[in-house]
Amino acid sequence: MKSFGQYPARILLLLAILAVSGPGGGCSVRRLAVNRVGEALAGGGNTFASDDDPELVRHAVPFSLKLMESLLAESPRHQALLRATAGGFTQYAYAFVQQDADELEPKDFAAAESLRARARKLYIRARGYGLRSLETAHPGFTNALQKSPRTAVAVLKKPDVQAVYWTAAAWGSLISLGKDDPSRIAEIPQMEALIDRAEALDPDWGNGSIHSFLINYEMIRQGSPGDPAARARAHFEKAVRLGHDRLAGPFVTFAEAVCIQKQDSREFDELLNRALAIQADAAPEFRLLNLVMQRRARWLLSRKDDLFLTPAPK
Repeated sequence: MKSFGQYPARILLLLAILAVSGPGGGCSVRRLAVNRVGEALAGGGNTFASDDDPELVRHAVPFSLKLMESLLAESPRHQALLRATAGGFTQYAYAFVQQDADELEPKDFAAAESLRARARKLYIRARGYGLRSLETAHPGFTNALQKSPRTAVAVLKKPDVQAVYWTAAAWGSLISLGKDDPSRIAEIPQMEALIDRAEALDPDWGNGSIHSFLINYEMIRQGSPGDPAARARAHFEKAVRLGHDRLAGPFVTFAEAVCIQKQDSREFDELLNRALAIQADAAPEFRLLNLVMQRRARWLLSRKDDLFLTPAPK
């Protein structure tokens, strides 16, 4: 959740400047104020990322997201804010909507499906902001991506990687929630081209975030040579290395994406317990992310009897 910083004072500053530059004049002052606050909000602080109370963050993040959207309405080409908004909606949808749906499904399938419908809307919104960022930097990119994904992404450069990653992450999550929707399946080449380009441009970005994404995707990627599980494991090892063993995410992702499919309950247990053994307070900048992923690790362990056909050998 690094997209969000310490925003209360900035909100007051924005309101004060908008008040003195209201209707009838001061457009340049107003735009300057919006851009300054947008830059501070997009790049400032790790208040949310280091928080130890996910429920507090759950209720606070929507306000931040709406503030960011309000700023983008005033300054629609603000690159840093577009990237941060794409990331914010993606993270919120996964951590606080999709995960809730997964946990709720055994008790109330209809309510879980309603939450998944909401998650899809949030991922669409996130993808839209990511594509707007790339379109602003490279006019005509969106249309080119639809026509020839591999050709289109060739124009992207290293400074685009943040927007590329969040666009692909939102898109991949959207596709995963629409496995029965042919229109979503048809979008896979665009998403795949984006994440592969991100890896080519900056494979170490985000403490291994790209590799964590690819752990999951390699298991369903079509047309690639070799064993999908081996490709996923290679990304897992890179993600763990780049996260310096301080991130629970790679362990949870590999356990869920690979161990279940391979029906390897022993490694499933081992990896999830390694994720749970990580001390969230040891790396404050990853505290919230680790707490979210450890919640998923506990949920997966609670469902082990449903996920594996036979118990782990002793």
